[in-house]
Amino acid sequence: MTDHALLAELHASLDQRRRPEDIAELVLRAEPGLTDRERRLLERAAEHSGARRGYATSMSEDFARPVGGARQVAATARLFEVPDEASTVDGDRPDALMGFAARVGDEVGWISGHGDFLDDRLDRAERAAAGIEVSKRQYNRRFRALRRLEAKAGTLRREQDKRRLTLLGRSRFASRITLERFLSDPAAACFIAYYVARRNLRREFSLSGRESAFDEIAQMLLRRCGDRTDWAMISWVYADAQVLARLSDTERGRLLGMWFTAMRDCAVHLREVWEENDFDREDMIVYRGDDSTTWNLLAQAYNTARLSWLECLSATGTLHLLDVSCPGKVMRLMAYDLVRWRRSTGSDLDPDTLVWARLPFPWDVLDGAVSCTRQQVENACARAGIVASQRGWTMPRPKRSVPRFEVTPELVHGVEVADPVWASLLRSAGAFSGRPVKPGRAPEITHAFEAGVITGNLPDEPGGDRHGDRP
Repeated sequence: MTDHALLAELHASLDQRRRPEDIAELVLRAEPGLTDRERRLLERAAEHSGARRGYATSMSEDFARPVGGARQVAATARLFEVPDEASTVDGDRPDALMGFAARVGDEVGWISGHGDFLDDRLDRAERAAAGIEVSKRQYNRRFRALRRLEAKAGTLRREQDKRRLTLLGRSRFASRITLERFLSDPAAACFIAYYVARRNLRREFSLSGRESAFDEIAQMLLRRCGDRTDWAMISWVYADAQVLARLSDTERGRLLGMWFTAMRDCAVHLREVWEENDFDREDMIVYRGDDSTTWNLLAQAYNTARLSWLECLSATGTLHLLDVSCPGKVMRLMAYDLVRWRRSTGSDLDPDTLVWARLPFPWDVLDGAVSCTRQQVENACARAGIVASQRGWTMPRPKRSVPRFEVTPELVHGVEVADPVWASLLRSAGAFSGRPVKPGRAPEITHAFEAGVITGNLPDEPGGDRHGDRP
């Protein structure tokens, strides 16, 4: 494979969830100018790649992709007797679906947003007045098809937004980097691809926090970048002070605006999910019926955007703006068994949750509906027994030490399993999912415990319910 093809594969990984080990293997092949020390460091990761192990991971190497509307387009085209048009419609674009619906729907007087089957259909007299000559049965079939196509366009738009925000929360603006720009700077490209893979690692079910994604290999790859590096491209993924210092004032200002826009976008979606659910703001524990998946991915995206925004404020010397408006962080919903595990060890509620519960909602602050100043945030943190500046409430978190590279574990819903085949079996059985185990599969899980295959940390009662009943 040529260097160009290897870099193109690295670029494709920005929109996926590849293991750092597999990215390290590609970097070794794409970068011939590595020193012996750099090559040895990358070899420590690459020796665990799927290509060298001879088998793949049991975990998905991509984020869920929304299913397009090609099937609905084809069905609608057949009904309206325009089958050739179906091939001209991009089923992955919601606006293309709606454009097609508007074109063919004109034949039956269909209007977008008026798809109620009882209230919006035309009666016989109205169809005659509109010059619609198809039978009532054919009219009803066409109306239903258009309604399904419109609903699919709405679902597709929401799912695409969800995936976009998932990528934002994980790898910042990496998915926006064009192939042309990526190929123009191999050193920066290798760092970005590896660092993105590290950021995309799954969370382990544990009471300890996550290690920094910026490990010793990422540090080495960043050090290989020099004065001619596209530092602005790197800043889209790694908004560190040393990177932002390399940017021009214009580039820093543009990045600041990008992150503020992203933060507001996330806040709009968070407000919608909050109003649609009945979350307990005081403890942020998942209860049955809560849409915790959507909330947590939005919270991660918002907090990532907010942290990057703070990094840019710090780099531009404008942190004093927080004196006027300082939107707070958003807490993720926590699984009930993790909370019970924490309490069994003598730990109490995360103090950040106490701060979150006492501050105005961030979306109200960003809309200008309520005030939240730096002083308010510092006072709330003081009452919770923490220092705002050390917990990322009023400035970027202090930098942690750079961790050594660790092999990516096989995880089943956050629980480490020693063998990928066993991991696939346990996942298909429903282990650790928070739902009832599939009928007849409980013996497999019991055997896995007895065989020592499950190597991850678990509470004393491994069968704990992840979804508590709301009191």
